[in-house]
Amino acid sequence: MSNHFDFIVLGGGSAGYAAARTARETCERVAIIDGGEPLGGLCILRGCMPSKTLIYSAEVLHLAKMADTFGLNIPTAEVDMPRLHQRKLATIDDFASYRQEQLASERFSLFRSRARFTAEKEITLEDGTALTADAFLIATGSTVAWPPVPGLKESQPWTSDDVLELDHLPESVIVLGGGVVACELSQFLRRIGSRVTQIQRSEHILKETSPEAATVVEHAFREDGTELLTGTNLKCIEKTDTVYRVTFDHAGEEKVREAKHLFNALGRSPNTASLDLDKAGVELKKSGHIATNSHQQTSNPAIYAAGDVAGPHEIVHVAILQGELAARHATGRDVAPVDYDGLVSIVFTDPQVAYAGIPEATLKERGIDYVTADYPFDDHGKSILMEAKHGYVKVHAEKGTGRILGAECVGKDASELIHSLAVGITLKATASDLLKVHWYHPTLSEIWTYPLEDVADMT
Repeated sequence: MSNHFDFIVLGGGSAGYAAARTARETCERVAIIDGGEPLGGLCILRGCMPSKTLIYSAEVLHLAKMADTFGLNIPTAEVDMPRLHQRKLATIDDFASYRQEQLASERFSLFRSRARFTAEKEITLEDGTALTADAFLIATGSTVAWPPVPGLKESQPWTSDDVLELDHLPESVIVLGGGVVACELSQFLRRIGSRVTQIQRSEHILKETSPEAATVVEHAFREDGTELLTGTNLKCIEKTDTVYRVTFDHAGEEKVREAKHLFNALGRSPNTASLDLDKAGVELKKSGHIATNSHQQTSNPAIYAAGDVAGPHEIVHVAILQGELAARHATGRDVAPVDYDGLVSIVFTDPQVAYAGIPEATLKERGIDYVTADYPFDDHGKSILMEAKHGYVKVHAEKGTGRILGAECVGKDASELIHSLAVGITLKATASDLLKVHWYHPTLSEIWTYPLEDVADMT
């Protein structure tokens, strides 16, 4: 019985740790399986925290270069890549050390190994040790995707891991992709001084956001000097002794771009290939994600999945909510499914893109009767004095009641501003309710009052 556990988690990242911690509230024997080096998960080691550390430094540099606009005399401003890299390492070490201590604490049995399923309630470690459990959670995250573009994988381009580890300034980089990771790190590279060409298949970057939001970010990228090409079709990748050469179709003709470096940012795939899920009776969706019900259970009711490996939103706080939900359900506790109608999603470009609640496209798909109003940053006092004129705020409310259903913010510090409306959405507040708040002047936050007033008048 020493190899039998109440709950086994595969993966020690955000979803896995949250689930293990939650299961341990009622279970004595909880195991975590993680063979990654180092321990800590994607968000802390190779995702959210390192990328946002670098992005913020690039924003400070960008503002310093705008000194003359603000009436300041800053003769020179440039990146010091070795120091930037060391600051990132030091910052991340604080977070990683804490997570590693928690995972290795006596509350859990930690196995530093990879594992595969060998039966419906059994996994086998790399050394042949078999472990069984009453319930399992798969939280193995995601890996870099390699679409079938001729020459792509063979040319061994950078991935996001490589960009986040840079300790020197790249002369020129071609970025393939237009998703969140592609856009955040493309702008980072441009702002630290690299020559950047970004190639995106769709007509807009950030296709998970609204076309209106994407257009604002596209304008800002081009204003920064990025060569942004959308509506393309990649044909092949070649690597010579000195450059990467990318051939693609764009605007009805074949084009070629060359750069010293190539960054594959064409998405990520669920990390399931080595798990032998078929032996456990766990089914996958067409997307490759593990199929789950509203309580994160897979087709095998003893096995749950959470985080990037399950979807539908590859966001850290969603992974944590899913992990906690799975652990509570697996240990016999009542718990409500994750409410995705209150979702908050953010892109850390400049301007930032953030939304809360139900996106407008989804409101239309569901046939919900709603009213909407927006207001631009370039007509708002605080954003004008900050030279933060790109973007807008938008509010969607239920027609007749005025209850806030969704909100979108594209602009300076949208990641912070969106939470004012997220609270209102979660508490089912109306536009009139939110207008009772003391919105201080002059602040960026008070920009919400303009669309809220319009929405209140329409309902």
